[in-house]
Amino acid sequence: MDISTQNTDEAPPPTPQPSLAVQKSASRGATRPGDRIFLGLSRGSGIFLLVIMAAIAVFLTYRASLAISRDHGNFLTTFEWNTNTLPPVFGIAVLAFGTVVSSIIAMALAVPVAVAIALFITHYAPRRLSGPVAYVIDLLAAVPSIVYGLWGALVLVPHMTGLFGWLDKYFGWTGIFEWQGGAPRSMLTVSILLAIMILPIITNVSREVFRQVPQMHEEAALALGATRWEVIRMSVLPFGRSGVISASMLGLGRALGETMAVATVLSPTFDINASLLDPGGGTFAQNIASKFGEATADGRDALIASGLVLFVITLLVNGAARVIIARRAEYSGANA
Repeated sequence: MDISTQNTDEAPPPTPQPSLAVQKSASRGATRPGDRIFLGLSRGSGIFLLVIMAAIAVFLTYRASLAISRDHGNFLTTFEWNTNTLPPVFGIAVLAFGTVVSSIIAMALAVPVAVAIALFITHYAPRRLSGPVAYVIDLLAAVPSIVYGLWGALVLVPHMTGLFGWLDKYFGWTGIFEWQGGAPRSMLTVSILLAIMILPIITNVSREVFRQVPQMHEEAALALGATRWEVIRMSVLPFGRSGVISASMLGLGRALGETMAVATVLSPTFDINASLLDPGGGTFAQNIASKFGEATADGRDALIASGLVLFVITLLVNGAARVIIARRAEYSGANA
């Protein structure tokens, strides 16, 4: 009998179905006491976190509304902060500019270096060297911010004059790097200090993400003749892109809210300078820390109003990060 004459339309063997007990357990959800307790604790923790966030938002909004109602200036555009006068006049234009600019510069300096260090530890350095380097990075992440501030004021600021002179000599024509002399307690110095502070956070998270890259992905790229850099570019970076974005958002959160280090290094003024090398400027966190002790009741409400703006900026930044990660979900390690 010819094999070609056999019937090829036979039905495939039936797929085994889960037992009735398994179906009932899946339909009811958690049935064991431990599962029910864990489910309740997890759900309660999530709800409790939302309640805390809502309570913070309500408190900040209420106190901010009291302050803004008494403000005789434009809260968004006024270049002044006099809350102890009658009537009070204050605005957040300088604070918002300084916070955003210093954080952006810090991220631009820290993220490439942090990713490079993470790649060096995970894919280039020998084991005898990668361990000590990772340990030092972990130690830097544990240093208190006031220690960074003291180091910045006593060591970093005196040694910035050479860099400022070089920038003024070769790039002063841009106006952004024009230096008129004086102590380099400027937004650029603050940005460099913030970059040093957030570098360990971004490095540690990125390092752990790069370590999770499936070994078979790298071996497949090597089998196709890829160099080590090509393996990183085609396998490691696409896998860890969402993790690097998350690490960057953690670092940005610290840069936005950093207080004592900025207050120690910066010479605050309520002016927006075109040059990043001129002393002056300010940030939300620095202004709250420096003025809260001497503020009256109206002044404290004004500081809380500025804290509300920082709270909103932080939420927007985290929301934007979630959108970016969701758009690149097909390249993330979760789907590898």
